Amino acid sequence: MKANKNYIEPKITLLGAGPGDPDLLTLKGYKALQNANVVLYDALVGDKILEFVNPSATKVYVGKRSGDHSYSQEVVNRLMIDYAINFGHVVRLKGGDSFVFGRGYEELEFATKHQIPVTVIPGISSSIGVPGLQHIPVTHRGVSESFWVVTGTTASGEVSGDIYSAAQSNATIVVLMGLKKLAEIVEIFKNAGKSTLPVAIVQSGSTEQEKLVLGNVDNIIQRSREEMVGAPALLVFGEVVSLHPSYKSVVENYVPIIRE
Repeated sequence: MKANKNYIEPKITLLGAGPGDPDLLTLKGYKALQNANVVLYDALVGDKILEFVNPSATKVYVGKRSGDHSYSQEVVNRLMIDYAINFGHVVRLKGGDSFVFGRGYEELEFATKHQIPVTVIPGISSSIGVPGLQHIPVTHRGVSESFWVVTGTTASGEVSGDIYSAAQSNATIVVLMGLKKLAEIVEIFKNAGKSTLPVAIVQSGSTEQEKLVLGNVDNIIQRSREEMVGAPALLVFGEVVSLHPSYKSVVENYVPIIRE
């Protein structure tokens, strides 16, 4: 049997696109997109990042948004394998980092099971990068010695049990996918005796739609309503939030809007 001259060795690259700003994509990630035959991309990957994709490559949207589960993880896994076998180099592109609530390891396992080589290219996780862009360090000498990165909502739709433990610590707590559970999360911190703990909410960090809301556990729900914050957004609980250059003036001058 003659070898197929058009045969392309299948391979998969798990690529984290970063928090949203296309300039925050790594150079290695850019090269992978240029060399891709197929790119499977998620909902949080911006159009500007997709402009880096090789024009001859096939781009396939496999995103999942709240209320829209057209593409289950099982379907995405199968597409990833099928495209690799039939087209060659598949880049699995998703926002942030693939291994921080990105289910990247599940895809790595599935590809390995089918004996397809995988390369992992990390992305800047929004859990660290977005607070940093706002001049909020997740750790700072004398203020915070560690940080937690916690999902706000588990697969069952409940608040993560880790938030209860995190609220008891002195660490910085970064909550991803937690905006819908903000009221419940705030109650957890109140019950831990942390009503005055500084809080930041960052919507669409690093993008043109970025919005920052500063406050504390007592008033952050009211502040978020006044500023009409929407998803995607991350929450930062911790004394490090007070290091933001605007925090002191915001807290001291804040007067709740009372609607009759």
